[in-house]
Amino acid sequence: MKVKTKIIEIAGDVLPFGLEGAGSLPRISVAYEEYGVPDDDGGNTILICHALTGEAHAAGSSVNSGELLDRIPFLRAMKAGYHGWWDRLIGPGKPFDTDKYHIICSNILGSCYGTTGPSSINPETGRKYMADFPVITVRDMVKLQHLFLSQIGKKQLLAITGGSLGGMQTLEWAIMYPDFVRAIIPIATAASH
Repeated sequence: MKVKTKIIEIAGDVLPFGLEGAGSLPRISVAYEEYGVPDDDGGNTILICHALTGEAHAAGSSVNSGELLDRIPFLRAMKAGYHGWWDRLIGPGKPFDTDKYHIICSNILGSCYGTTGPSSINPETGRKYMADFPVITVRDMVKLQHLFLSQIGKKQLLAITGGSLGGMQTLEWAIMYPDFVRAIIPIATAASH
């Protein structure tokens, strides 16, 4: 299964993107990958949330090239054929069967793998945010995922899953958007610390 990372710019009246703590982001990009084919009503879509050190490349072999390599620095170091971190679980005949389900994995807010984060250019200064990137929360990550999914036309998800920080996002989804997701599958995570 060959896959390609995509980037979408969040648009509309949601910008600037207000953060739970303090501050906002004037512009946001989201990097993501998709596997499988969505049903007409989108009822077979599952969102995979990655852990802290993960990224959108959850399955398959990478085939990224061109402009994307300039926008996502870590891709430059990836060789063709790099397999995703959940490759054993996503694909035809696997637990997240791409013959049945449409899988989406997006990078979290604050990621260094394509979604707006400290290595992104701050449009107000023309320089990378670096240490000036605002503090973000899991709730901010989930709010951005919801905006992203709405922007690509999703009105409801079959399920959301993820481990560790991905599991924390999964739990937050159930609190923030209970009508958007039919089931959650939190893995190796905690509801509180």
